[in-house]
Amino acid sequence: MNKNLVFRILLLFLLIALGVFLFVHFDLVQFFKDKNKIITFIKSYPYDEVVFILLQIVQVIAAPIPGELSGFIGGYLYGPFWGTLYSTIGLTIGSWLAFILAHFFGEPLLEKVVKKEVFEKFDHFMEHRGLFVSFLLFLIPGFPKDYLCYIMGMSRIPVLTFIVISTVGRFFGTAMLSISGNIAAREQYALLAVVALAAVVVSLLAWKYHDKILEVLKSQKK
Repeated sequence: MNKNLVFRILLLFLLIALGVFLFVHFDLVQFFKDKNKIITFIKSYPYDEVVFILLQIVQVIAAPIPGELSGFIGGYLYGPFWGTLYSTIGLTIGSWLAFILAHFFGEPLLEKVVKKEVFEKFDHFMEHRGLFVSFLLFLIPGFPKDYLCYIMGMSRIPVLTFIVISTVGRFFGTAMLSISGNIAAREQYALLAVVALAAVVVSLLAWKYHDKILEVLKSQKK
């Protein structure tokens, strides 16, 4: 076996072991599900904006962690403009790191991070380098965008192209989460309920029909 490949596999297992230890030891999954815990943690530091950006980076790399809550908190703490900006910085860096990790470690990492059925659904697009389709997948609510970063890392898509696609594609959803968080901070609960209901309906429809959407996109030419 190639020595370089052996080194990468060993390094991958060490990183996975370290990641599992940190998540279990600090109970990070539950941490990312508790709004009050996250807010208290962020505000306990003098440079809380940097801490928030770092948390956004972590939640992208640890793909199973839902990013909706952290995006909501960005708007809650910093308002719609700065919340969107800080989230976008964190999500962009996190997406880039996930892309680079997948590109460096290859299939051994992909098998650990992305479920087989999820990979198979998106493999068609990576094989055919459907850049516009990839952008749509980042844009449409309900699609596993963090998983998609790892999958695209296995493709031949240039890094800069990926960064543009993922950043622009995520922007609308990020802005909506920040706006929702800001509405909650202002205690405008009626307006928040309307925005939340609209977001839930769109997300549920996208999730319910995501297989059909994929089939339609597959039928489109490159």
